[in-house]
Amino acid sequence: MEGLTALIRLRMSAHDAHYAGGLVDGARMLALFGDVATEVLIRLDGDEGLFRAYSEVEFLAPVHAGDYIEVEGKLVRVGRTSREIAFEARKVIRPAPDLGHESSAEVLDEPVVVCRAVGTCVTPLERQRGGARQEG
Repeated sequence: MEGLTALIRLRMSAHDAHYAGGLVDGARMLALFGDVATEVLIRLDGDEGLFRAYSEVEFLAPVHAGDYIEVEGKLVRVGRTSREIAFEARKVIRPAPDLGHESSAEVLDEPVVVCRAVGTCVTPLERQRGGARQEG
């Protein structure tokens, strides 16, 4: 069970931009971590569970409208009801209008880590239907 991962990739739109220069609010990365956590919990427990807390969050690089962000969550610890998940958001494609056209983009040779976090989720025992359920 530990090591279970979930991954999503999506493009940040102009709607996601919150600040000048098309800068995306860091809270958007946390919302994406929540989506990934939901998938991990469904795969593990058969239930969406509840997000309890973040124990660490690091914002490491800016995200702008037009960036493609890949978000991964990896299950690192399973308790009786708690599940600890390590998250990482990486920029994999960026707009590159300087390459000749407003619609030009660039696939990055190396993804840029934009945010990392560790969070704890909880799935009540009575809602666990997957392989993590511990009778006791």
